[in-house]
Amino acid sequence: MSNEMKPCPQCNSPYGYLSGVELYACPECGHEWNLKELIEEDVLVVKDANGNLLQDGDTVIVIKNLPVKGASGPIKSGTKVKNIRLAEGDHNIDCKISGFGAMALKSEFVKKA
Repeated sequence: MSNEMKPCPQCNSPYGYLSGVELYACPECGHEWNLKELIEEDVLVVKDANGNLLQDGDTVIVIKNLPVKGASGPIKSGTKVKNIRLAEGDHNIDCKISGFGAMALKSEFVKKA
């Protein structure tokens, strides 16, 4: 039996645990899911800081100043980012920000415009 945790597809909690042979459960929202079915569906669920579902091509607004390594200043709160692309991983939004170029952002620091 694996002790590996999987993120909940409903609330994005990182504490989803294996509760059966193929069934995962989330201790925070109570959602249960079959990981094999999610992989077969190939559904990428990304939510913003308010819990709204994000999709490729959406416009988002940065909700706090984000420091950027190698840049003279941070990405300011309120910066509008157009035409996002969703990606797998920790930084699940790929985008281009005026004055900074190509970036990868975490969805927890943006809200849907």
